[in-house]
Amino acid sequence: MGTSPMKIELRNVRKEFSRSGREPLVVLEGIDLRLDALSFTSVIGASGSGKTTLLQLIAGLQFPTSGELIVDDAPVKGPGQDRAVVFQEDAIFPWRTVLGNVEYGLSLRRLSKAERRKRANEYIHLVGLAGFEAYYPYQLSGGMKKRVALAEVLAVRPSVLLLDEPFGALDYVTRRQLQEELARIWQSQQLTSVMVTHDIEEALYLSDRILVLRDARLHSDLVVPFSRPRIGSVRQSREFVELKERLWGDIGAGEAFGPEVPELEAHQVEPTGSLRRSLQPDLERPTG
Repeated sequence: MGTSPMKIELRNVRKEFSRSGREPLVVLEGIDLRLDALSFTSVIGASGSGKTTLLQLIAGLQFPTSGELIVDDAPVKGPGQDRAVVFQEDAIFPWRTVLGNVEYGLSLRRLSKAERRKRANEYIHLVGLAGFEAYYPYQLSGGMKKRVALAEVLAVRPSVLLLDEPFGALDYVTRRQLQEELARIWQSQQLTSVMVTHDIEEALYLSDRILVLRDARLHSDLVVPFSRPRIGSVRQSREFVELKERLWGDIGAGEAFGPEVPELEAHQVEPTGSLRRSLQPDLERPTG
């Protein structure tokens, strides 16, 4: 990982939110980061520690109060086709089939119908949904819906994949299965990935590096020592368990956590492409 070129850089980033009649709420302070290309980084921390805000800054959905954020040697000025986000809530249209959902983001890129169909089928197969192309979301399990959302994002072929608690709403068994799938897909697609999660075990299993945010600052930065490809039994190893305990302590479990970070308001940004769809699911409505 250390010999890879740099993909994402944050230089002394500060983010604060104004509050009527009170001092601004500082969510991130003095964040300096350099993330390698093709690396998988997880961001963990207590509720309100700024995890999602950090992810939204990289996505271009919010902007730092001060400091610089660079992707591929260019300043981030908003959402871009090089970055795509998988949110915890599945941004899929209930009136479109699996194939129709995966094709939607490609239609925004103005690909031909033939190219859309070919690429959509490629990514439906990649996420293990071959044979379900004509199914509607109501006919799918929670895990299958998450696969649809992942296929839709991957189909636009971003170079940076951002994941905000992607498996947080799923049951334990399904979450474990999708963690395995994500590890396989990430390896095959050669993506730079940044994931926000509350699940320390998930972060350890999937990541090359784990960042802990605490009190608005980068509290710790762990390089995960386990080789790839990883097998499920690594979760039971002594080193894995010890690192879980260490990260649990780094988070500050049991302490009084700070206030929740304000959610992104719709008027703050004008997202485009697949990001627009995730943030504004009512862009397309059925007729009749």
